[in-house]
Amino acid sequence: MIQREKLRDCHRVVIKVGTSTVTHDSGKLNLLRLENLAREMSDLHSDDRNVSLISSGAVGAGVGKIHFPDRPKTIPEKQALAAIGQGRLMHMYEKFFSEYGKTVAQVLLTRDVFANRLRYLNARHTLLTLLDFGVIPIINENDTVAVDEIKFGDNDTLSALVACLIDADLLIILSDIDGLYSDDPRTNPDAQLLPVVSEITNNMIAHSRSRGSKLSSGGMFTKLTAAKIAMTSGIPMVIANNKEQNVLRRIVAGESLGTLFVPSREPVQGRKQWIAFGSSPHGSIVIDQGAVEAILKRGKSLLPSGVVEVEGGFSRGDVVSIISPEGSEIARGMVNFSADEISVIAGHHTDEIGELLGSIDYDEVVHRNNLALI
Repeated sequence: MIQREKLRDCHRVVIKVGTSTVTHDSGKLNLLRLENLAREMSDLHSDDRNVSLISSGAVGAGVGKIHFPDRPKTIPEKQALAAIGQGRLMHMYEKFFSEYGKTVAQVLLTRDVFANRLRYLNARHTLLTLLDFGVIPIINENDTVAVDEIKFGDNDTLSALVACLIDADLLIILSDIDGLYSDDPRTNPDAQLLPVVSEITNNMIAHSRSRGSKLSSGGMFTKLTAAKIAMTSGIPMVIANNKEQNVLRRIVAGESLGTLFVPSREPVQGRKQWIAFGSSPHGSIVIDQGAVEAILKRGKSLLPSGVVEVEGGFSRGDVVSIISPEGSEIARGMVNFSADEISVIAGHHTDEIGELLGSIDYDEVVHRNNLALI
């Protein structure tokens, strides 16, 4: 199990700050926190570390600029406010980081960058090149053009995906809470802070449904989703309170701040990492218990005989969710057959594929090399 002291050796660090960190409740930018963030990140950068920033706050800054009366409720409102606020946000980052001699670059991403393998690799190369140039990328969801089909919906998930994209050594999420608690501390005074988490349980998920501030899109639920992605990919993650003095330096120094999420001993890497978290499933395949055990315990491919039901329409090469009889997603994989073809061969043995489809190109519905456990 990774220890706090090992965080001292982290070279490539991704830091995510939420709306509550960079803006006041009114939506106006919190200049003191922005300046402190720039100072701390610049100090880490001067210590020969690669640092990247995932920053929320564009919509909130837009709200503050035009005195919008409430949280935006529609996509057009959110996009318009993001267009107003994003420039203000980057202007302040540019100003504060330049005071410490640092160069920043704005990178706006949408979900389809991660869903398409070529765009995924292009984004990776761009970000790694910026880091090689000694530049600090400042990344946000492209709220101005994002719609339901391509938006992340929260920057917690985006931060975990970016950490995977650039092979980060550490993901830090700064929030308005000290870390993960045994229950919601706002409603249960007996809730205890969990300093280390090595497994995300159903009980944790059940107690994480509340939203953060009125202008945020996340909450603890999205942070646990991010933790699951990071942990599965072998990246330690820390949730800590943005109000702590020198919080970034203290975390990287190994101090016990917030909650440390310990990564898996056998992380998903490379192409399987993209299958698991970068891509968006085009449909799902429900399998029987025997197939579940073969995939999870014996590392086997998914064969037609283990398929119970096909849901959605997809083509050969698409990524789909693999669902257990209980309805839980256990894996994602790239299929060798279309949805219609799998419906025909479901429940049959491999040697029957040729007769049922007229030809046989593959023995497996999803080969184990194209299958990533969730």
